[in-house]
Amino acid sequence: MNSKFMNFLENMLLPIADKLNNNRYLSALRDGFMVALPLIIFGSIFVVIANFPFLDKMISEEAFTAYQNALGPASAATLSIMGVFVMIGIGYKLTEHYGGEAIYGGVVALAAFLIMTPQVLDGVSGVIPTSVLGAEGMFLGIFTAFISAELYRYFVKKDWTIKMPAGVPGAVSRSFSALIPITLTLTVFLLIRIIFSYTGFETVQNFIYSVIQQPLTVLGSGLPATIIAVLLIQVFWFFGLHGQIIINSVFDPIWYTLNDQNLTAFQAGTELPNIITKQFIDSFLVGMGGSGMTLAVIILIFMIGKSRQLKELGKLGAPAGLFNVNEPIIFGLPIIMNPLILIPWLVAPVVVTLITYFAMYSGIVPPPAGVIVPWTTPPILNGFLATGNAWQGGVLQAFNLLVVIVIWWPFLKILDKNYYETERKEAK
Repeated sequence: MNSKFMNFLENMLLPIADKLNNNRYLSALRDGFMVALPLIIFGSIFVVIANFPFLDKMISEEAFTAYQNALGPASAATLSIMGVFVMIGIGYKLTEHYGGEAIYGGVVALAAFLIMTPQVLDGVSGVIPTSVLGAEGMFLGIFTAFISAELYRYFVKKDWTIKMPAGVPGAVSRSFSALIPITLTLTVFLLIRIIFSYTGFETVQNFIYSVIQQPLTVLGSGLPATIIAVLLIQVFWFFGLHGQIIINSVFDPIWYTLNDQNLTAFQAGTELPNIITKQFIDSFLVGMGGSGMTLAVIILIFMIGKSRQLKELGKLGAPAGLFNVNEPIIFGLPIIMNPLILIPWLVAPVVVTLITYFAMYSGIVPPPAGVIVPWTTPPILNGFLATGNAWQGGVLQAFNLLVVIVIWWPFLKILDKNYYETERKEAK
């Protein structure tokens, strides 16, 4: 029965996972977010510092306002406009994938997006609202980056370029070679903007937001879609594929948008609109020892482990597990293709997702505040920071770890017993 079930999963999921892993657009999307990640974390750190608990009670209102105003540019120049960094990263990585001049792929993606973005007239100058450079413009930025990189590659492939004579410096030659492809690419986007100005949507932003972004965001913020995503992460990992990378490639634009909405509300001191966000996944699932919350497994190994193999694995995996690196456990236990631990591996994250969701839905624990906590932040501290310095976030993580320990206990005991008996036989 186990063999038939595993064969079924393998035949059904491995081809899908392979296609997702090798899809150039999903790879570029994933890598684009990785380009933006250091900047996003920088901004998040200063959001946390600017909102230390009880600081507003310890100093005067004027001093607290001045303090927040002094630190505000850190997040305004990173988190609030993170869409800019993502689209540059996507354009760069996709063009690099094709073997082209990657830097031009990045800048043409940004220029195309800015052409499509309406400006608000402020006196004699045009002003682009920062909101459209962040979550609000994220989906348009992603589509723009993909299309602009493809158009740029197409025009370069057609060899519609200016050839400079020998002896011209390389930087100058490359710049002129990119001139016609970039001009044609940006002209296409200018025409698109003009066409949309005569429609009921008026702008491409309005079209994307109404037709694509808003429905997907509503779907991604729901509990059923989140449970499906969590399950797929676990299933892909079970077959040796990096489930987090595969699923994040699809869900990150939605989760980051929800995250940014919470950050805006948190900074404004209003009610947080979303429970499911990027940090919901990263702090309360991945942020407890890595995918599958395997810090609980390490703790359980120290509690009940008798076999030499598991004891050594616990010692090896503990330091890394504290910082949410769990490859030693995934490959050493092993988790990959191990039917003995398939049930807790799939069940524990779903149970924790449900507990966390309803704890936040009921108001017992605040939802994630929108700050991006570095993924290597140890549990408890991770939950505290993710919920805007709320102690309830850390307590919830501790409770979830206990739940995972309980779920894993009988299965790890069986695994440990098998290893222990094998070691005894080999010792004779």
